[in-house]
Amino acid sequence: MPRLFDKITIAGVGLIGGSLALAARAKGIVGEVVGFGRTEPNLRLARERGIIDAYSLDARQAASGADLLFLSVPVGSMASVVSSCAPALRADAIISDAGSVKAAVVREVEGVLPEKMSFVGAHPIAGGEQAGAAAARADLFAGSPCIITPGAKSASTAVRKIRDLWEALGMKVVEMDADSHDALLARVSHLPHVLAFALMDAVRGRSEAVAKLAGASFRDLTRIAASPTEVWSDIFVANRSELNVALDEFSVAFEELRGAIASGDHAALRSLIERARQAHAKISR
Repeated sequence: MPRLFDKITIAGVGLIGGSLALAARAKGIVGEVVGFGRTEPNLRLARERGIIDAYSLDARQAASGADLLFLSVPVGSMASVVSSCAPALRADAIISDAGSVKAAVVREVEGVLPEKMSFVGAHPIAGGEQAGAAAARADLFAGSPCIITPGAKSASTAVRKIRDLWEALGMKVVEMDADSHDALLARVSHLPHVLAFALMDAVRGRSEAVAKLAGASFRDLTRIAASPTEVWSDIFVANRSELNVALDEFSVAFEELRGAIASGDHAALRSLIERARQAHAKISR
C-alpha cells in the first residue's frame, strides 16, 4: 500500500498511540513518526523500542511539518493539544484521535481547528488496562472494529485517508455520527468500567482475602478496574449524559434481580438469569 502520511505526530505514545505507530511503520504507510507527551522516560522508551523516530516535550516542535496529528491523550485534553500543535502543522494537515467519547471531542476540537485542516474523529475498539509505550504492540488492532465519526469539518478526502489508515492496520471500519457512538459506548464500555470500579471499591476493606481467594470470575469482571485514572475520569465526565441514562437502565435491571434475591423467588431468579443468558448468547455468536 502507498504511503498515506509523510510525517505523523503522536500526542500520547501509550498503548494506543504507540501501537498505531508500530503497526503503521510495519505496513510502510507512514514516514517519520514524532512523539509528544509530558513524561520523558516514556518517550525515551518509545524511541528505544523503535516506536517513534524522535520526540519532544514541546507541542509545536513535535508537530512541526506533520501532515497527521494523532491524539491519544485524555479526551478532556484534546482541544488544548490541537490549539498548541496547529500553528506548526502543515496547512492541510489532518487531525484524528482515538478517544472513547466523540460528541464532546468533535465539538471542542472543531472549535479550535484552523480553517484548512480537517478533524476526523475515530475510536479503535482495541486496547486494555495497560498503559505506556511498554504496552504497545503492532498487532493490537488486527481484526477489531474501528468507529469513525466525521463532523462538519471533515473533508471527504480526510475521511477516506483515516479510513484507509485503520483498514491498512486490519481494522473493520464503521462510520456513524458522534451522538450514536456515545450512546453505544456508554453501554458497552463506559458502564462496564463504572461497574468494575464500584465493585473494587465495595470490596476494598477485604482486599487481603480477595487477593488470596478470588477466582477467575471476579478477576475477569474487575480486570478493567486497573485502567488509567485520568483517562476514565475524563471519559465519564465527557459522556455523562449518555452514561447516566445507561446507569438508570442498569439500575432497573439490578433492582429487579435484587428484589428476586431478597424475596427468595426462585422462579423470578431463573427467569431473569435465563433472560440474561439468552441475551449473552446473541452477542457471543
